[in-house]
Amino acid sequence: MAGLTALRPIVAGAVVDWAAGNPGALRVPFVADLVREDLGQDLLTAASSDPAQVEFSVAPGDTASSIAIRLAEAGLLRDPRAFVFIAVERGLESQLEAGSFILRRNMTPDQLVTSLLQARDLSVTIGLREGLRIEQIAAKLQTLPLTMDVQAFYRLATNPPASLLADYPWLGLPKGASLEGFLAPDTYRVLPDTSPEEFIRMLLDRFREMVGPERLAVPKERGLTFYQVLTLASIVEREAVVDAERPLIAGVYENRLRRKMLLQADPTVFYGHDTLELAKLPFGRWPAYLFWAPFGQKLADVEFPPELAGYQTYRQKGLIPGPICTPSLASIDAALTPDTSDGYLYFVAKGDGSSTHAFARTFKEHQANLKKYGYQP
Repeated sequence: MAGLTALRPIVAGAVVDWAAGNPGALRVPFVADLVREDLGQDLLTAASSDPAQVEFSVAPGDTASSIAIRLAEAGLLRDPRAFVFIAVERGLESQLEAGSFILRRNMTPDQLVTSLLQARDLSVTIGLREGLRIEQIAAKLQTLPLTMDVQAFYRLATNPPASLLADYPWLGLPKGASLEGFLAPDTYRVLPDTSPEEFIRMLLDRFREMVGPERLAVPKERGLTFYQVLTLASIVEREAVVDAERPLIAGVYENRLRRKMLLQADPTVFYGHDTLELAKLPFGRWPAYLFWAPFGQKLADVEFPPELAGYQTYRQKGLIPGPICTPSLASIDAALTPDTSDGYLYFVAKGDGSSTHAFARTFKEHQANLKKYGYQP
C-alpha cells in the first residue's frame, strides 16, 4: 500500500500531462478529477483584477486549445488548461464560431468559455460621428441596450471631477469647463455594463490617440492654446461640409478675431438656444429633440442669460468660451493653420447642392453673394 501511495503523484502527473495534449481524455471521470485537482484555483480565478475591456478574435479553424493558448498569452488566463477543461466539461469544445468578442480582463475561465464558445457576444456598438455635442451623445446612449446610468455619464462629462482630470493633464481645461469637444468620434464596442467613467475614459483615450501629441503642442506663434484651437475647430465643424473649405472658413473667423469683429457664427447661437431648450425637457426626452435646427427667430435678436452670453456671437466679440461639439481632425487642422491669405471676412452657403460656400472680402461682395444665392430679393 505504501508503494502505491508513493506512486500516486507520479501516476497523477503522467495522467495530467497526457490529458494536456489529449483534451478528449477529460471526459474520463478519474482523469477529469486529477486535472481539476492539479488546476486548483486557476480553474476558478480570473487572471487579473483589472476590469478593462479588450477585443479578442476567434478565427476559422481555431480550437478550444488554440484559443486557450492565445487567451493566456494575452494575460486573460492563468492556465490555458482551465479554459479547455471547462469547455470539455460543458460539452462546448466543438461549438466554435469565428468572430470578434469584447471581454474583460477580470473574467473567470468559466465566463470566458461562456463568452467565446457559446458565442454570447453581448457587446453593444456605439457609433459617434463628428460634430456631436455632449447632450447628443447622452441622447444616443439612451437608445442603446446598455445598463449604464446615462445621467451619471452626462454629469461626469459636463462636470468632470479632479480625480478624472488628474489622469488627463493634456486636456488643459479652464476651471469649471466640461469635456465638450474631447469625446472622440468613433465606433466603439462595449459591454452593456460599461460604467459612465469607463466609457468617458475610452472616449478621452481615443481622442488623445486620434489627435496625437504634435497637434496638442500648438506652436506659440499660433497665439492660441489647444483648448482655444479646439473651440474654433468646433465652429468650423458645424459650418463646413467640404473638407477643402475648412481652412477657408477657419480663416474667415481668424480674420474676424484679428479685426475684433463679431464672429456672427450661426452654430454658436444654435448651441446656446439648444442648451436652454434641453434644460426645459426631462432627460428621457432628449433622444427625440432636434439638435442644431433653425428655430424661426433672427439670430441677432436672441437673448441669452449671462452664463451663455459668450455664445451669442452676433452681440459679443471674441472667441466663444469653449467648444460646441467634437470636431473632426480636418477641422482641428484647419483651426491650427487657417487660410487667411485671401482676407475673406464673410461666407454664405450656396444652397445649390454642392455643399460649398461663397466667400467675400467686403460686405458689398457679401451682399452680392446673398442676392446671387437667393437670400435677398
